[in-house]
Amino acid sequence: MLQKTSQFLREANYIDGAWVGADSGATVEVTNPAAGQTIGTIPKGGRTETRRAIEAADKAFHSWKKTSANERAVLLRKLHDAIMDNQDALAELLVLEQGKPLAEAKGEVGMSAAYVLWFAEEGRRAYGDLVPSPWADRRIMVTKEPVGVIGAITPWNFPSSMLARKIGPALAAGCTTVAKPATQTPYSGLAWGVLAEEAGIPKGVVNIVTGSASEIGDELCENPLVRKITFTGSTEIGKMLIKKSADTVKKVSMELGGNAPFLVFDDADVDRAVQGAVAAKYRNSGQTCVCTNRFFVQEGVYDQFVEKLIQATNELKVGSGLEDGTQQGPLIDQSAVEKVEELIADATSKGAKVVAGGNRHALGGTFFEPTVISDASPDMRFMQEEIFGPVSPIFRFKEEDEGVALANDTIFGLACYFYTGDLGRTFRVMEGLRYGLIGVNEGIITTVEAPFGGLKESGLGKEGGHQGIEDYLDTKYVCIGGLGL
Repeated sequence: MLQKTSQFLREANYIDGAWVGADSGATVEVTNPAAGQTIGTIPKGGRTETRRAIEAADKAFHSWKKTSANERAVLLRKLHDAIMDNQDALAELLVLEQGKPLAEAKGEVGMSAAYVLWFAEEGRRAYGDLVPSPWADRRIMVTKEPVGVIGAITPWNFPSSMLARKIGPALAAGCTTVAKPATQTPYSGLAWGVLAEEAGIPKGVVNIVTGSASEIGDELCENPLVRKITFTGSTEIGKMLIKKSADTVKKVSMELGGNAPFLVFDDADVDRAVQGAVAAKYRNSGQTCVCTNRFFVQEGVYDQFVEKLIQATNELKVGSGLEDGTQQGPLIDQSAVEKVEELIADATSKGAKVVAGGNRHALGGTFFEPTVISDASPDMRFMQEEIFGPVSPIFRFKEEDEGVALANDTIFGLACYFYTGDLGRTFRVMEGLRYGLIGVNEGIITTVEAPFGGLKESGLGKEGGHQGIEDYLDTKYVCIGGLGL
């Protein structure tokens, strides 16, 4: 286990290049979800600390925005190298505070570095335009400029990579940042301050504040110096942030809730579908916004799919993320366990059957058995609610159109998956599904090269791909006249 002397476990905020506590001296304890013991504390910051961080970021912006795209790329590549040089330590810290298996944590840290490297290059490709002029004596230019100070708010389930998706494009575009990591998993967020120092990023360009979510969030939304809010989290909180940002007309990027369907058609490779189902459902104990929430299986392969998924689910090894071979760690806290139990009870009261798992794990604490529920129906709560736990409800459908309609029957539109061996069906279903991310015969599809973001109430904007830097840039039109041509 990492000790408090670790260079990455910082029990202080990072503001204007200095490590500082809350003005009041108040702290919040951080707990290891696998063992239940306290890891350490973090400052309980609020409006005043956030305001100082914003002012530091605004001051730094005036010089940072004048650096060349290549200069910023060089520093971001150094940041990438710092992450990868310390991948094991950062992953271990992530496991301690979040609980996911070490292999998953190492993958997340590697993905964080990959996002930084991607945007190091994308910042050099933030092209403008020279537009053919309708006037003989005028020229038209379109330029891209950094938005300004960015407020970034990130969740507990991916405490490293969610910040990478925001800090990476912000810095590449020439913006400065004030980040608020989740209180349950703050150390992976505070580690970005250590990494920024190691990479030689100037003070004030990256600032990290922990503490009261409402106070920090309100200051970020209301302070006119902040020109963009980027948030990953629930749709409920996202809507509040959009409303609070309206008075100062900020840009907003929102990666919000999901309710991912996973369709298996009669012509699918069932073994491949089961393999994808395990990856798409049980990664991070089902605690991701793109995790499968609802399985819809065509009646011709329903029984076969259920049987094979039960077998695969029962084979998953549950344990501490630091133990060799662990495939599923604990849920983040007791309220998460209780939510899962409520959803299972609701389903069984309406006729569903628990055919694998269904109970708190023998390990105790917040460990929960990987669970499969058959005979699910649309009147059950998880048809509309995110489970955020290791529960696989399986619905039956007859016709293709019915399956697509069931999949679309939600306010959310983040990720979805379907399995088929028919090329025509691939295009019909792909075009019929109202989701921002679609996996066809694949259960894990996220990559830095592609845009990540949802439709409907799952969010606004994209992270990753060449699209990921656009929300950090303002477009400016310049008309140059009097050229005497």
